[in-house]
Amino acid sequence: MRGNLGAIALILIGILALAINLGLLEVDFAQLLRTWWPVLLIIVGVGMFLAPDTDAPRKRN
Repeated sequence: MRGNLGAIALILIGILALAINLGLLEVDFAQLLRTWWPVLLIIVGVGMFLAPDTDAPRKRN
């Protein structure tokens, strides 16, 4: 899931950037970042929480 989440995020960012370059959207990224930067921390934290633990030894059956 970790790889899929990254791929989906890149696709959405690309679509957003393309829409802005084509003039379909007018977005001020600086203002958005100043206002919504804590959401980035939340997303990173949730991603770390949901990521599989690679340091733990695996159980053998």
